Amino acid sequence: MASERRPTEDRLPTHDVIVVGGGIVGAGIAQGCAARGWSVLLLEASSPAAGTSSRSSKLIHGGLRYLETGQLGLVRESLRERAILTRVAPSLVRLVPFHIPVYRDSARGPLTIRAGLSLYSLLGGLRPESRFVRLEPEALAARDGLTSEGLRAVYRYQDGQTDDAALTRAVLASARSLGAEVRIPAELEVAEQSGDRVRVRFSAGEGTSTATAPVVVLAAGPWANELRALCHPTLPPLPIELVQGTHIECPGEIAAGIYYLEAADDRRPFFVMPWRGRTLIGTTERRIDSIARCAPTEEEIEYLRRSVAARFPGRDTEVLEAWAGARVLESAVGSANRRSREAVTDQREESGSAIVTIAGGKLTGYRALAEERIRAFAHLLPRLERRARTSELPLSDPEPENLGDLTIRAPKEDDSASPLPGRRP
Repeated sequence: MASERRPTEDRLPTHDVIVVGGGIVGAGIAQGCAARGWSVLLLEASSPAAGTSSRSSKLIHGGLRYLETGQLGLVRESLRERAILTRVAPSLVRLVPFHIPVYRDSARGPLTIRAGLSLYSLLGGLRPESRFVRLEPEALAARDGLTSEGLRAVYRYQDGQTDDAALTRAVLASARSLGAEVRIPAELEVAEQSGDRVRVRFSAGEGTSTATAPVVVLAAGPWANELRALCHPTLPPLPIELVQGTHIECPGEIAAGIYYLEAADDRRPFFVMPWRGRTLIGTTERRIDSIARCAPTEEEIEYLRRSVAARFPGRDTEVLEAWAGARVLESAVGSANRRSREAVTDQREESGSAIVTIAGGKLTGYRALAEERIRAFAHLLPRLERRARTSELPLSDPEPENLGDLTIRAPKEDDSASPLPGRRP
């Protein structure tokens, strides 16, 4: 770890990598860098997974619908990452049954769904967990109240479900156990790139601190362009837009697993799934011009209620809770639903230093995204003995019984590898 000496310009606390952002991507970068033996400082302004990383659809999946847009590489990578996460984080990521009901008015018929699932299985390596079956349509109607009117077929396959916030905390805990320093709350004020260093000033608690590193990674998701505006020389905004996804939670819990359905209004896919004794329904896709405007709208809530009521006419659609998260997509014309889910990245190098920006990407692929970005800036850092491989590091929530926010103090010099402390309820 870095040691603090006289606060002169060449005696500032020095790290190999400074990561700004404590969501799943920032946590993955910190873990991957620490696993390579580099000294890491992670700064998070609020709390772990405070943004998009705690407001996803809670799925670790290959992205079956991305097959329609030809994103075969993304699906293959996601299925590989799903296999890794179910192995290293069995208490956080588990395979559950998914059901696709096909109706007379569905946009995709049984043959299309069967072909898609066959390709999905092939990309998953034809392993047992990648297989699918066709069920008798009446089998699910009795369990969860799925309407059988016009029901032509039901297919069942497996994909992963997780607690996204707990997974983020687990990755942060893993990074810290490898020696990474985690500062929460700590808000970036400026990042000045000059020669082989980037000088970062940040507010933490009641004071301001400064540190330097050859590599600074901005991994704040929807706040990417706000952070780029704090850099010097100025970094131009990335060509991205924000798409809001709203979820609602209703009484009762679906029994048979997760349902992958089409909305009656516009044939968009949505999920109905069990979640902590309730039924979770989502998601929507609505462009927003600012992260500050990310909040569920009455229109989105009613859209989700209509969608689930059309397929589960007897279920209670009272909204117990509604929440929204912002996804980052590359700017483009056309439906957000058919847009690439690949992360938007940028790396500005200058005489041995780099400021790296990562915006977007999928929860499932956070580890692969981190590995890819780390390879892109590794040439700027010392070649050290690797401590571990992230594909083999076990993950568990440092506070399994605490599903709320986690407050992390900055470690002292003599306890930098101690377990991640948390606030108990």
